Amino acid sequence: MEFFNVKNDIPFMRSARMTILVSAAFFVAAVVALAVRGLNFSIDFTGGTVIELHYTQPADIPSIRSTLEQKGFGAGTVQSFGAAQDVMIRIPVQAGKTSAQLSEDVLTALREKDATVERRRTEFVGPQVGQELVEDGGLALLLVSFGIMAYLALRFEWRFAVGGIIATVHDVIIVLGFFALFQWEFSLTVLAALLAILGYSVNDTVVVFDRIRENFRKMRKGSVGEIIDSAMTRTLSRTIMTSTTTSLMVLAMLFLGGEVLFYFALALIIGIAIGTYSSVLVASPIVMWLGISRENMMPVKKEGAGVDSMP
Repeated sequence: MEFFNVKNDIPFMRSARMTILVSAAFFVAAVVALAVRGLNFSIDFTGGTVIELHYTQPADIPSIRSTLEQKGFGAGTVQSFGAAQDVMIRIPVQAGKTSAQLSEDVLTALREKDATVERRRTEFVGPQVGQELVEDGGLALLLVSFGIMAYLALRFEWRFAVGGIIATVHDVIIVLGFFALFQWEFSLTVLAALLAILGYSVNDTVVVFDRIRENFRKMRKGSVGEIIDSAMTRTLSRTIMTSTTTSLMVLAMLFLGGEVLFYFALALIIGIAIGTYSSVLVASPIVMWLGISRENMMPVKKEGAGVDSMP
């Protein structure tokens, strides 16, 4: 299904040098932001105090957040936990205060608003656990990246693998750059969003690569740039529809999902925009500059195959 049909091929490859320069500028800016400012890790990674509370009535989450901000606990996170009456609060490590003291201070502040609130559990999450999460998360991203490269190399050709992995790393680094630049909280949900972005970006790239390979086998005339332009033009409707419908769902999470899903959805919406861009205007130009040709796309004929089949 196509919402629009472009009759003439759009000359994407004529602007390839410019789009790559733009991507390179964003990539360098993201790396600088990561090096200078670093990521603002949540207590999932840095350690802190986890407090579970129970209310007799459904908890008013916005009111609880407001109370904690007024009492100097603005860096903490508040979310529903199980039933509507149960709340989980996460407070980062504070110098000079133990986990028990933080828990007591939070409980005292909240009881000023509602004396019926009960503390169910207090737990300290140590930084050692956070370090393990950082290492495991980095390892997961690395293994996924290697898996993507191997998949593209086996399914297509090594030039496609290189173009695909560069575009994928480009997407992840730029998303991380946004989080570093604006010091948005980087939590486990954001790490999950990064893994989702990897899958989304690769899916988009594979669709374009499939059409490029098909065009190399079908089009007997035309330069490499024209063949790639035709492939991207033919998949443009699908790319726009996919990114639009996915973005609508993610925007719903962004505006209606509350604080817990906000940064998860924010990472996804940035990743979808950048992933769509890189699939078309980063991965394909790299494949072209690596010297892809029609001969690379043709099936390899084994010597003697024709002789063996003769009667």
